[in-house]
Amino acid sequence: MERIPNVVLGVTGGIAAHRAVDLASLLVKGGCAVRVVMTADACRFVTPLPFKVLSRQPVITGLYDEDEGWKPSHIEVADAADALVVAPATAHTIARLALGLADDALACVALALNPGTPLLVAPAMNGKMWLHPATQQNAATLRGRGAEFLGPDEGMLSCGYEGVGRLWPVEKIAARVLEAVRSARHGAS
Repeated sequence: MERIPNVVLGVTGGIAAHRAVDLASLLVKGGCAVRVVMTADACRFVTPLPFKVLSRQPVITGLYDEDEGWKPSHIEVADAADALVVAPATAHTIARLALGLADDALACVALALNPGTPLLVAPAMNGKMWLHPATQQNAATLRGRGAEFLGPDEGMLSCGYEGVGRLWPVEKIAARVLEAVRSARHGAS
């Protein structure tokens, strides 16, 4: 019997955080075990409860959230991960990941991933923020390390602007995550 793939869903603090709830549900329906790691800012937009119920797993909201094992949660989650998807990914989080900062649970999970574990980043932000040279440089840095960017899409943004910066449709994100997990697992066989 094949092991259920473990997907870590990193949720960051943007208005699109509420759409990550549907993404968690789609990943579970797709046959994945989902561990959700939320930034403090994400918790201002959506509570951990829907993620806990849909994933049937504890939600990590802080660096010092500990399960019952002896390993720190961020190490245990990273060790078990078949993929990490950050959706939505804010400009702030993209910068922190590019710099390798380890100031919260999500950043620590990203740094502790096993080599070759897919990192998928689904940006969602104001178009000017996405197109800013700093954000583009940070995205290029992450791409250079093997991260895959899913979007952003174009359309009406929550800030009232029209343009690039919308979170990719969660159905497309889920399909790509499932494809990446299958590819990574078959490549490891």
